[in-house]
Amino acid sequence: MRNDVQSFAVTHLRRRPAPCEVGGFVAGFDPSTTSPYVNYATPFPGITPTDRDVTDLIAAFRGRGLVPRLEFAPDAAPAVEPVLRRAGFRTEAVHEYLVCTPATLSAPGSGAGQVEVESPATDADYTAIDTALSEAFGGEFAPSPQGAARLRRTAEGGGAVRFVPAAGGGCAGGALCSAPAEGTAELAGVGTVPAYRGRGIAAAVTHCLAATILGGGACSVWLEYSGEGSRRVYERVGFRPGGTRLYVSLER
Repeated sequence: MRNDVQSFAVTHLRRRPAPCEVGGFVAGFDPSTTSPYVNYATPFPGITPTDRDVTDLIAAFRGRGLVPRLEFAPDAAPAVEPVLRRAGFRTEAVHEYLVCTPATLSAPGSGAGQVEVESPATDADYTAIDTALSEAFGGEFAPSPQGAARLRRTAEGGGAVRFVPAAGGGCAGGALCSAPAEGTAELAGVGTVPAYRGRGIAAAVTHCLAATILGGGACSVWLEYSGEGSRRVYERVGFRPGGTRLYVSLER
């Protein structure tokens, strides 16, 4: 499964508006934002990069005014981390990822089962989801027309976006799932507005997205979690431990 996730990461970044391949790495650049969480690189599985390869990769980021940054599964490319360390890359985080398959997918509990999950249909829906996710993640990213447009591109490009309407309009919580590649897909951005937490929204949206993507023929769906509380939510709908991913960056 680790190689599938890493191969997925390569294909996923190649879908960015301005991808760039450098010395066994693919960097996914999106000129509409400078966010390091959108603009990052990943290695091809099994590569053995040289110091020059990494120097060239750094230059590709610096030339665009971006922080050099990578996300990858170390077990799928074990020769990569030592070369990055020599170049000065430091760890941002190590995240465990969980995997759901058709065999493990489970219906959410009774509370989540009563939550109404919808697919966005209008620009207003995408804007509301982008705004709600910004609030859900503590303003880590600002809502923007570009963010709403990225959500629409995900939905229209073979992935899926789902949300739960808030009382009186807007969005109480939502998430997205990428288009599948290499038999798997990444489910991300699961967030609930603080006023609506504890109502089963995250479980309902996660289950709906996983069921949609698996029902479309993917062999698995994977995600990362931010804490034990969210992990328990994902495990209840069928996600199981799959491996780890390493996040590293090189500051000026």
